Amino acid sequence: MKWYEMRSEEVEQTVNTNFQEGLSDKEVQQRQKQLGFNELKEADRPSAFLVFLEQFKDFMVIVLLAATLISGLLGEYLDAIAIMAIVLLNGVLGFIQERKAEKSLHALKELSAPQVFALRNKQWVKVPSKEVVPGDILKFTSGDRIGADLRIIESKSLEIEESALTGESVPVAKFVQPISGDNVNIGDQENMAFMGTMVTRGSGVGVVVGTGMNTAMGQIADLLQSAETMITPLQRKLEQLGKILITVALLLTALVVLVGVIQGHDIYTMFLAGVSLAVAAIPEGLPAIVTVALSLGVQRMIKKKSIVRKLPAVETLGCASVICSDKTGTLTQNKMTVTHLWSGGSTWQVSGTGYDPSGRFHKGDSEVQPRNERALHQILTFGVLCNNAELKLKDKEYIVDGDPTEGALVVAGLKAGLSRESIQKEFTIIHEFPFDSSRKMMSVIVEDKSGKQFVVTKGAPDVLLKVSGSILWDNKQQFLSDKYETEVQHAIDQLAGQALRTIAIGFKPIQPGQKIINEFEAEKDLTFIGLQGMIDPPRPEVKDAVKECKQAGIKTIMITGDHVITAKAIATQLGILPMGGKVIDGNTLSMMSVEELEEVVDDVYVFARVSPEHKLKIVKALQKKGHIVAMTGDGVNDAPAIKASDIGIAMGITGTDVAKEASSLVLLDDNFATIKAAIKEGRNIYENIRKFIRYLLASNVGEILVMLFAMLLALPLPLVPIQILWVNLVTDGLPAMALGLDQAEDNVMRRKPRNPREGVFARGLGWKVISRGFLIGIVTLIAFMIVYDRNPNNLGYAQTIAFATLVLAQLIHVFDCRSERSVFDRNPFENKYLVWAVISSIVLMLVVIYYPPLQPIFHTQSIILQDWLLIIGLSAVPTFLLAGTLLTRKRK
Repeated sequence: MKWYEMRSEEVEQTVNTNFQEGLSDKEVQQRQKQLGFNELKEADRPSAFLVFLEQFKDFMVIVLLAATLISGLLGEYLDAIAIMAIVLLNGVLGFIQERKAEKSLHALKELSAPQVFALRNKQWVKVPSKEVVPGDILKFTSGDRIGADLRIIESKSLEIEESALTGESVPVAKFVQPISGDNVNIGDQENMAFMGTMVTRGSGVGVVVGTGMNTAMGQIADLLQSAETMITPLQRKLEQLGKILITVALLLTALVVLVGVIQGHDIYTMFLAGVSLAVAAIPEGLPAIVTVALSLGVQRMIKKKSIVRKLPAVETLGCASVICSDKTGTLTQNKMTVTHLWSGGSTWQVSGTGYDPSGRFHKGDSEVQPRNERALHQILTFGVLCNNAELKLKDKEYIVDGDPTEGALVVAGLKAGLSRESIQKEFTIIHEFPFDSSRKMMSVIVEDKSGKQFVVTKGAPDVLLKVSGSILWDNKQQFLSDKYETEVQHAIDQLAGQALRTIAIGFKPIQPGQKIINEFEAEKDLTFIGLQGMIDPPRPEVKDAVKECKQAGIKTIMITGDHVITAKAIATQLGILPMGGKVIDGNTLSMMSVEELEEVVDDVYVFARVSPEHKLKIVKALQKKGHIVAMTGDGVNDAPAIKASDIGIAMGITGTDVAKEASSLVLLDDNFATIKAAIKEGRNIYENIRKFIRYLLASNVGEILVMLFAMLLALPLPLVPIQILWVNLVTDGLPAMALGLDQAEDNVMRRKPRNPREGVFARGLGWKVISRGFLIGIVTLIAFMIVYDRNPNNLGYAQTIAFATLVLAQLIHVFDCRSERSVFDRNPFENKYLVWAVISSIVLMLVVIYYPPLQPIFHTQSIILQDWLLIIGLSAVPTFLLAGTLLTRKRK
């Protein structure tokens, strides 16, 4: 129903109510039975137990469970317990995150007013908003939250703040008259009030036309439930990796066992060796290391003023190619600020942002003192005088109590030293004619110390111009001729072109004996003084953050409920909108399908006057183009798109609970620049994950190949099963964990975002794993063969040499994994955690080799000094041979 198009009488008939009497209790009960309560419904959710079981359906987890079983059969109970603990830990973490993510609707419910004033049985009574039904008559005043969707039938200077629903930074004046037109946006339905919005000024009465899920808030709740939660790139890559590992590991293991049996080795021995290799080839520590790396990244992010609600979010943000950012409160301060004043052909600029009452006035390049500029002083004085807002200092921060527009005028006056207290010593307010949306003006009658009375008026420039008969020009009162009207209109257009909202100021002296009986008498034959231009200013740090994101190959798109002119101006100031960049408004977007939008979305940088449905459409179009989309926002209207995007980012200070609950990342300081830090952290975490995948798999390839080559050459087993398991759990684990803590490389924010379709082994990682793994296997086998040939009767000693060579080759190789380029590109001592991890692994290796009680368990023998030279020399080959080759190529 297009309630905004109907006259009040039509609405009354359609909802079958009586504006004077309201509904009876009997009628309310009948409608509650028929239509239900005024509350937001939730979709059916699976039980907690089923959600917990879902965590174990992942392919990698199934592989880990199989490894647990194998370890148990081998008698390696500690190994089995460790793997099971990892699986359970990941399951619990996933369960907690999923349950937290579904709290969005509970937060949404809290935005409904707990109680409202309703006309029931001819009397105004307070009732819970849950019991409101269509046809109820509700009244509300400043500070009240609207309890249902209403068609306004009475309005007294009524203004409602709708930014959480529409993105508008300025309260909307409301009136009663019908509005004509198709597809009128919520932000333009000025005779409607919507559930969850706040009354900031005046009072009104409305008839309920929508409750529960049939409200604008209910539609958002429905979108929130139906929006799909996207799988992250990290989850996709690990799933791919798990499938590759299991296939390759089982094939190679089967090959080793088969060749060993053919060569005459004992079947039972080869079976144990094969099972050990299978366990070693599947890095069961990988999910745990990923979790730890992400968790530590989360801790670092908290220090940088952002909270990660879902672990994979940091990594996902690292590969984001588009950031869709809400304007109000995210890119801007959500604090209206006067930046320009105009009077009599002169323009002044005001410095300072937000509600901080410090700033300076400039005329051209010169600073001026307002007290020395008569017109400037007068326009600032009257702006504070005809005003009901107050500036307060709360918790070391200035806030406005009242209308944000009036607050901007108060702050501008304070910058000139004009406080309300000082002005009231000069002028006494005798009477006030409040702002009315039909007049679009407010007036006060004041008396100065000499007893002279004046009317001071502020309001919409075009309206105030029509009721003015003269103008202040060059500090002289002049007849308002066509010439001056043109000058004023030119000034209005210039300020509007800078996306400034303009307020006009006028006054007139009251002659002795003249009586002003109403606002129409007061607001005529005024002298037009000038204009104050204000804007919700950009956050000062955002421009640099947008620039750095651009250098990192990340596109920033502004999505806002504000008008096109305002959006374009802010986007241009911040460097978001380039020359030739497209801007699309909500009406145009409504007529486009997702497919049509998909064709042009890469050229669009600003979306203005949009609704929640539009935001979802934008996110989906970008995702269909292959982008990883980050959606920032603070309002209820942002929540569905936040949830549907690859990563949702909510504002911690100005953000609603709904937006926070739907998000993956919450910015504690509401600072767009914090996103840049998150992107850097995310990119580094992903690179660190690649590093330890590279390290683990190269090590595992080396372990498998040394066994395979030995079988092919008809040699004895170079490693026993317990040694393989020990290397896999201890030597591999500690350095891999330390790689997850590695610092970012210097060029991490100068690279383009990763292609979301990029596999784990992209950018040469597969070759590095195979080549290093091959060399690790070869040098281990060479060490074994040299010592075994020297003394064939002491197989245990040759196996100990092979064991030590394998461990040391892996520990040297870990430093090569820190850089995509070469081991020589980075300081090896930069990552102190890695240095200590390597030292710890070496100590553990020496304990196993030299501690007598452990020698029988691990089948080791004490190594003589000269053999350590052989071990160290061969261990260094895989890393430094290839690193030297790369260095030679770079020099050429």
